[in-house]
Amino acid sequence: MTGERRAPRGKTLITGGSGHFGANLVRALLDEGHDVRALYQAGANNRGLESLELERFEGDVRDAARMRAACEGVGQVFHAAAMVSTRSASPAQEREIWAINVLGTRNLVRASLDRGVDRFCLTGSFSGIGVDPDDPSRPVHEGMPFYPFMDWLPYARTKALAAHELLKGVAEGLDAVVAVATGIVGPQDFLPSRTGKTFIDFAAGKLRGYIPGGSEFVRAADLVEGHLLAMAKGKTGHRYLLSTEFLSLEQMIELFIERVGGSKPRLRMPVPVMMTFARAYAGTVGKLFPDAPQRLTPGAIEILAMNRHADISKARDELGYRPTSVREAVGEAYEFFCELGWIDPHQRAA
Repeated sequence: MTGERRAPRGKTLITGGSGHFGANLVRALLDEGHDVRALYQAGANNRGLESLELERFEGDVRDAARMRAACEGVGQVFHAAAMVSTRSASPAQEREIWAINVLGTRNLVRASLDRGVDRFCLTGSFSGIGVDPDDPSRPVHEGMPFYPFMDWLPYARTKALAAHELLKGVAEGLDAVVAVATGIVGPQDFLPSRTGKTFIDFAAGKLRGYIPGGSEFVRAADLVEGHLLAMAKGKTGHRYLLSTEFLSLEQMIELFIERVGGSKPRLRMPVPVMMTFARAYAGTVGKLFPDAPQRLTPGAIEILAMNRHADISKARDELGYRPTSVREAVGEAYEFFCELGWIDPHQRAA
């Protein structure tokens, strides 16, 4: 499919609209005049959908019948809902991640086929894209196969399988694409995200150390634009990798400093040392109190240590994707957290 953006037939269904990315996407869809139906779960943190002029549809992606109802009268679907985790999981947690990310995607795909949805865009994950096992820092692209023999976390494995479920739907006639997200930074971070929590901690003087390593980050506005472009122009069955730029954790902290002052944490912990501490925490406190905060889990440390880079040339060439800068994203996140009172604009980081 090619061409410029056009108004879809019927409603636009979005799942995950309460999440960091989804809250940005749903606002862009409303600004473009879409008739939006947003899936939500009762009892969850749905602050990202508050005060918006849209249809709220209660349901769980694991409920196939409910997803068929959600797709009734829908012209296009943005499926951004997922259970995101960088923690090691218990068997019960693994089952939950699999049910939400894999079966949930399957249910939305089947419902879209059943209800005659015109176009479907799945939000993929950078962790579900292939990697060179001999050189994990080598820039990766959409065509690289997922290497299954690394110690991937359940989230990464399920996102690779979710993309496979989408392709099964494409084989049956669904017009669908995958827009692959890297680490999102920006406003509407109501939960907040892991990066958002790190920023808030730094502003409060609570970030005591950091590790070498880095990853690809994407400004929320860039990720939204990439999804809209993928929906409008993406080739059926193709993936499009979306990033703004690679930053080391040290460079990200420098962007925090530009906004809230202060200085880099004194402790620059070697990866093996930090991994030892993180694994010990996860094996003791993490098991006894699974909801206790842990900014750097063993999985998150391993991801940062890979220094994974992204090749976004396909999105540039086929979609016209033009990313901006993470500096802008950090500024937008700062303004958002100040508005919520999570960062005090009058207090400078120590």
